[in-house]
Amino acid sequence: MGDSQRNEVPAAFVTGWPIKHSRSPIIHRHWLKHYGLAGSYEAVAVSEEDFAAFIKALKDGSRGFCGGNVTIPHKETAFRLSDRPDELAQELGAANTLWLQEGQLHATNTDGYGFAANLDGCHPGWDKVDRAVILGAGGASRAVIQAVRDRGVNEIHVVNRTVSRAQELADRFGPKIHAHGLPALEEIMAGAGLFVNTTSLGMDGAEATVFDFSGLKTGALVTDIVYVPLETPILKQARQEGYPTADGLGMLLHQAVPGFEKWFGHRPVVDTALRELIIQDIQAA
Repeated sequence: MGDSQRNEVPAAFVTGWPIKHSRSPIIHRHWLKHYGLAGSYEAVAVSEEDFAAFIKALKDGSRGFCGGNVTIPHKETAFRLSDRPDELAQELGAANTLWLQEGQLHATNTDGYGFAANLDGCHPGWDKVDRAVILGAGGASRAVIQAVRDRGVNEIHVVNRTVSRAQELADRFGPKIHAHGLPALEEIMAGAGLFVNTTSLGMDGAEATVFDFSGLKTGALVTDIVYVPLETPILKQARQEGYPTADGLGMLLHQAVPGFEKWFGHRPVVDTALRELIIQDIQAA
């Protein structure tokens, strides 16, 4: 645990710009209450101009935090300003979880952990496939690519409107990653056992492209990292065509686990009660 935790109640944060829509405070406060732990977790809006000063204050202890979460647009800067980024964060070039330890700011990225843990929970064996197709080459796709590769999937195809962005990720994550433009999508989906959408297609009720899933392997898993709506158009189409699906909410919940353990000293469990709590918040928004 960080130095700031020795003589006071541990306090953690989530920061971004904007931050008011973050559901991280709901998650962590639920766990603090559920496990009867002393601690606090708050959302802190920090602009890009002020972020370096925020990290400096975090390191010198003047903000009183033991660590916290970082979201858009600060993940890359948080990585660069940390003292001890781990291998995951170094390869991604981005960090979403920070903690103070022996006077140094440590950093990791738990998005890939959250993605894999979600699928482990709802579709065990998801990684026992030869071919995966990942749609999108933005920032959100990096941790997914890393997680799928690290779980041993040998052939990972990244499809993006701009091929050069997909190629950048293939160069970053190694020879198992192959880059393609959208016209190749139908061809490379043939025989794939995992299809992941990391784009914003279908987010917040927006229309999504209709895909031809018929070439996927029988029983292939279709998943989406978007969780508003909970069943995106892509997941709805896949379900109607008989494929198992996994929504993106579990990724949000599971990525929070390692940070909570670092800050508050207890490894929490993602359960139905927490999931329902977040669903209620989504519906009330």
